[in-house]
Amino acid sequence: MNQIPSEFILAFLGMVFTAIFLLSQGLTVPVFGEASKVRKRIRSRLNMLERANDLPNMQSVLRQKYLRRLSPLEAWLEQLPAMEALAQMIEQAGHEYRAYRVLLLGLTLALASGLGLWLFTRTWWVAVPAAMVVFWLPILKISNDRIKRFARFEEGLPDALDAMCRALRAGHPFNETLQLVADEHKGPVAHEFGLTFADINYGNDVRRAMLGLLERVPSMTVMMLVTTVLIHRETGGNLTEVLDRLSSLIRGRFRFQRKVKTLSAEGRMSGWILVSMPFVLAAAIVLSSPTYLPLLINEPLGRKLVLGAFVAMLIGIYWIRKIIRIQV
Repeated sequence: MNQIPSEFILAFLGMVFTAIFLLSQGLTVPVFGEASKVRKRIRSRLNMLERANDLPNMQSVLRQKYLRRLSPLEAWLEQLPAMEALAQMIEQAGHEYRAYRVLLLGLTLALASGLGLWLFTRTWWVAVPAAMVVFWLPILKISNDRIKRFARFEEGLPDALDAMCRALRAGHPFNETLQLVADEHKGPVAHEFGLTFADINYGNDVRRAMLGLLERVPSMTVMMLVTTVLIHRETGGNLTEVLDRLSSLIRGRFRFQRKVKTLSAEGRMSGWILVSMPFVLAAAIVLSSPTYLPLLINEPLGRKLVLGAFVAMLIGIYWIRKIIRIQV
């Protein structure tokens, strides 16, 4: 009786992992948080504001001070390409890891997993892709933590704005309302508002402090808050009324996002079924007719057909994502 090669089993499991991961990333319509394209537009707008005021980027200034405290080897590792973006991602995720340590952890896990698979299977085309996937796991974990932290921040932002409105009506200055939010609330909202208050309290102006908040939490809701505060600082007006309306607007936006998620639930479930069906059928065939599938696997043409089907599945996942994923 023909047996399925062990390396093909590993490759099959890798295909299952890849398909499930891409589907989970592609069909998740966020209730809170912004898409990467929106964050890129916010980042470009923020950089333009920094250049317009002829002021250095706040994150760059802090990073230069941070690099001076490191050893020469650590400073060299931290100055590698893309390390600044990784360090910013770690900070936005709420962690205190050093970027070069995350990179070294990924390399260690990749080398260990790749070498172990190569010693077990003696096939480089299985070990190398597996090592590449394992290398990205720590970074993907940090990215996922950042998305969750942004979601918690935006979820608690309307309540924070309501607290600021109550403090402003009671006669507190704007700076103290930030401290009140930091003292009375918990989670990312309290942490970020506390950093903003400390930034102002240590001598920085309100404009730079609010732009720093937007740089740490690049989302559309924070941009609306920062824009509201900066316009009020320049032109005046009733800040309490504007913040109250902004809180109502953010809550309405979240209600609309939840409605979009509910309406797209059927399409996302269809995507899960369509992608998982080939793997479920393959497992059922192996269990019911063990001699059937090896006829396809043991032939070179059959392996090419399997690879072609997997590539077509990746294209299908991308297409389903474009249809279902709605940004609001």
